[in-house]
Amino acid sequence: MGLALQIVEIAKASIPAQLADARVQRVNLKVGKMAAVVPESLRFCFEVITRSTALEGAELFIEEVPVVARCRACDHEWTLNGPVFRCPACDGVNVEMISGRELDIVSIEVEKD
Repeated sequence: MGLALQIVEIAKASIPAQLADARVQRVNLKVGKMAAVVPESLRFCFEVITRSTALEGAELFIEEVPVVARCRACDHEWTLNGPVFRCPACDGVNVEMISGRELDIVSIEVEKD
């Protein structure tokens, strides 16, 4: 619920003053698979919070970002499909996550009446 509230506040603050009567059509997010966000729950909370606001009826579009890791030993990159953080190329364990923890508002689409 707190995350949905923050998204709504950011979306409201992002509407330029000259478009104060505009209606938000869609909020586009990028959410990493390891960001601890349940997309269905976030959509539900967003829908509840936006009732009777400029965002009522707006779509919350969530693009899920896969977990991608890089081995620091051999520089191999791969997409993780499970909780194993071992390099499939050299079996090394010195890995870093390149993506998968994001939680970004990519864009907010508005429609002027």
